[in-house]
Amino acid sequence: MRTVFQEQFIAFETIVRREIARFTRIWTQTLLPPVITQSLSFVIFGKFIGSQVGHINGVSYMAFIVPGLVMMSVINSAFTNVVSSFFSVKFQRSIEEVLVSPTTHVAIIAGYVMGGVIRGILVGSIVFVVSIFFTHPVIHNLAIIIIFIILTSLVFSLAGLVNAIFAKKFDDVSIFPTFVLTPLTYLGGVFYSIHSLPGVWQQFSLFNPILYMVNGFRYGFYGFSDVSVGGSILFLVALVGILLYANLYLMKKGTGIKS
Repeated sequence: MRTVFQEQFIAFETIVRREIARFTRIWTQTLLPPVITQSLSFVIFGKFIGSQVGHINGVSYMAFIVPGLVMMSVINSAFTNVVSSFFSVKFQRSIEEVLVSPTTHVAIIAGYVMGGVIRGILVGSIVFVVSIFFTHPVIHNLAIIIIFIILTSLVFSLAGLVNAIFAKKFDDVSIFPTFVLTPLTYLGGVFYSIHSLPGVWQQFSLFNPILYMVNGFRYGFYGFSDVSVGGSILFLVALVGILLYANLYLMKKGTGIKS
């Protein structure tokens, strides 16, 4: 006889398998575009602009931007996977079938979030492999790299779920990525060190959460960061906790789901 935990794990596993099947089935739309986009970034920013910039903290500009571009891919893929998938089942009203089942809110959230985490890490890994054709990034601390890629995927998968819960139409799905996520990503230290900015802009940059993700991830490769690595980890763990609580609260309340 199955225990409650086993039943919830089966529900969680089913959602995860569905998510993986969904984005791998249409891999030309989910896995290939980020690779092409970041490959162009390697060529344009790394080769053409990088040849004029020189070195930053002892590494070539091409090598410097690799962690940032990988993290951009992780962020966008994790967020997009969850927001598009969950909103689709909500729009089709098939989420109601899951809600009336014995599946708990924790299992539902964990299933969709894990799908986003897997896609984010997979796309980031592919982009990193592609970067090897342009430069030779080194690995300073593998554990830090793993910690930051997992925490970042969790943060934006959970954020994507919040966006999907509140979204009422397809246009709402793209508002946050277009007007919030993209600007924060490009201003998050992907292409530059904040130490190159004037003092006031350095302080302003510290309010950008993506700065901590990119710099922590970069530390894992080269051993330097514009911000405290330990503080960045604590900050991301806190974000995961806040977003998880927000999702649990919204699901329990039925916001955007129950009519």
